[in-house]
Amino acid sequence: MKNKPIYVTQPSLPLLAEFNPYLERIWSSKILTNGGEMHQALERELCKYLGVENISLFNNGTIALLTALQALDIKGEVITTPYSFVATAHSLLWNGITPVFVDIDPISMNMNPQKIRAAITSETTAIMPVHCYGHACDVDTIEAIADEYGLKVIYDAAHAFAVRDKDGKSLLRRGDLSVLSFHATKVFNTFEGGAIVSGNKEVKKKIDQLKNFGFVDEVTVVAPGINGKMSEINAAFGLLQMKTIDTVLNKRKDVAEYYRGQLSDVKGIKLTEDIFFERSNNSYFPILVTDEFPVSRDELYERFKEVNIFSRRYFYPLISAFPMYKKLTSSSSDNLPVANIIAAQVLCLPIHTELTIDDLRRVITVIKAF
Repeated sequence: MKNKPIYVTQPSLPLLAEFNPYLERIWSSKILTNGGEMHQALERELCKYLGVENISLFNNGTIALLTALQALDIKGEVITTPYSFVATAHSLLWNGITPVFVDIDPISMNMNPQKIRAAITSETTAIMPVHCYGHACDVDTIEAIADEYGLKVIYDAAHAFAVRDKDGKSLLRRGDLSVLSFHATKVFNTFEGGAIVSGNKEVKKKIDQLKNFGFVDEVTVVAPGINGKMSEINAAFGLLQMKTIDTVLNKRKDVAEYYRGQLSDVKGIKLTEDIFFERSNNSYFPILVTDEFPVSRDELYERFKEVNIFSRRYFYPLISAFPMYKKLTSSSSDNLPVANIIAAQVLCLPIHTELTIDDLRRVITVIKAF
């Protein structure tokens, strides 16, 4: 189909017939939630695959972020990035915490650790960086600063499934907690879902209590928890997805390498650099449309739409530009010069397992036509 829609992302789905045996087991057990067989099995499989000690499954990544902050008793101010999906900062507001935005690094597009110290006040209790697009933050510098000032570090690792750091180990083991999203748009999905990775069994125990309303046993509630449990159907789908995750990652790598090969010499198109990690998951493929390109980012975005290709200006606008954050002192443009430039230039190209070579050629043809 010459003009079929090409979407920026699309979930990887198994054959429906492959899912039916899992559903039959759930129907037979009549256990639909509350940490059943599928839930427990997926936690074990994920720990093994990701190379982490403890993982707590959630119904989505946003509830996982909310709970991570509760689990570490974070209050006051938290230093974070304006260059992310709104759930990052929303989780802070929902916990009565004030976000303090710092600028981003122009190469990695992640939080610039050199800006952290100046943002620390007597009210600062934690740092919440984001591994944007699956590109690892400068975790060593961030955590050294956190240790120096006695701060917690919670990574929003929604994009960082299976990413390894420069030591070849799971990026998710870094910091006090790492929070994942298993939304349908992610590399690994459970329809909707999320998780918190923790290195401490006592912290995992607290997290598991908080996601079940704060229950310890049938009659004892120890905290004002929330209903964050993943259902058995979502967990079963995750178990099935685990069977093909390496194939998915390899396909995304092939797409990214094709783009890099085709775009590396296009004037005005800037590609990101893989600088702080050993394996990317190619969660997204962002390009920067600079002033040297014949048309603006927004004009290129509209041109794609005219030919049924749906790219995404991700992240645009900045979180700091939304009404509930705009009033913050740290949201000023003077404080976030790099983030504002990147947000005005970034465009994520389609990347998923369903893309054909003809689809990729269509994408490249639009860019090179200018």
